[in-house]
Amino acid sequence: MNTCEKSITIPADCIANVFGEFDSHVKRIEKTMKVTMIAREDQLKIIGGESAVHKTIEIINSLITLAKRGNQITEQNVNYALSLSEEHKTEEVVELDRDIVCHTVSGKPVKAKTLGQKQYLNAIDKHMVVFGVGPAGTGKTYLAMAKAITAFKSDEINRIILTRPAIEAGEKLGFLPGDLQSKVDPYLRPLYDALYEIMGADTFLKNMEKGLIEVAPLAYMRGRTLDNAFIVLDEAQNTTPAQMKMFLTRIGFGSKAIITGDLSQKDIPKDAVSGLDVALRVLRNVEDIAVCHLTSQDVVRHPLVQRIVKAYDDYETKHTKKRNSN
Repeated sequence: MNTCEKSITIPADCIANVFGEFDSHVKRIEKTMKVTMIAREDQLKIIGGESAVHKTIEIINSLITLAKRGNQITEQNVNYALSLSEEHKTEEVVELDRDIVCHTVSGKPVKAKTLGQKQYLNAIDKHMVVFGVGPAGTGKTYLAMAKAITAFKSDEINRIILTRPAIEAGEKLGFLPGDLQSKVDPYLRPLYDALYEIMGADTFLKNMEKGLIEVAPLAYMRGRTLDNAFIVLDEAQNTTPAQMKMFLTRIGFGSKAIITGDLSQKDIPKDAVSGLDVALRVLRNVEDIAVCHLTSQDVVRHPLVQRIVKAYDDYETKHTKKRNSN
């Protein structure tokens, strides 16, 4: 293998951001790409195989562009740029940063961080019903709610309805004291958390009192027709086929429905059929319905979460092949 040596210039105000704390980002890139990087003032020398050096330059340049736009470069940014470099798509990391869905109350921009998330957001823009299917941490629910709040603020819809089946996550909670709302709130807490972060607690509570935002268990949807609403059904893998059909037939004129779920984390009885599984088979060719499959590559939580998701995926794939071969 021929050794190649190239140098690139890094703007002084981007060096600390691109290199990471204690040069953690540079060390991660060196280890993965099998190159050596030497920094001298604003010059970064890259030494290694020709292909690896060129890919490394693309990765560093994409991180510089993100840094110039005011982004704090994270381990997730670096890992994602590395994974895309294998597919020669590093330049697309930069494109992800262009479109902002909205800002949180603290001013933090909400936007796609992976190509899968970008495709998901595009599908929400173009289709009346969108299924977002993928593992935990891929932003399925959070991005759907960001889109809902944006549509609400721009008067594209009149109200937001957020719902999920009230299923215990593998443990028996027993009797919960209090009125009906306090009994169902524990199941809906993740939805409240996202609303508070994006909209702010005061604004959310005011709109909830007016009936413009509703957070309710799926059972409350029966018998209703929902016009001019943005409806998000979360944890759809825990629905029954009857519940899913009931939900989908609530959609009225001027409405948009987003159904999110993780097929690997079902809390329904083992012998029960998931409404999400059935819906994905039944509706795959229906016009104006889109299905977006997010993967472990789209996980945007702590990098350890991505590694955990991938480890489980590999384990389940291995055991499925073993069962099928017996």
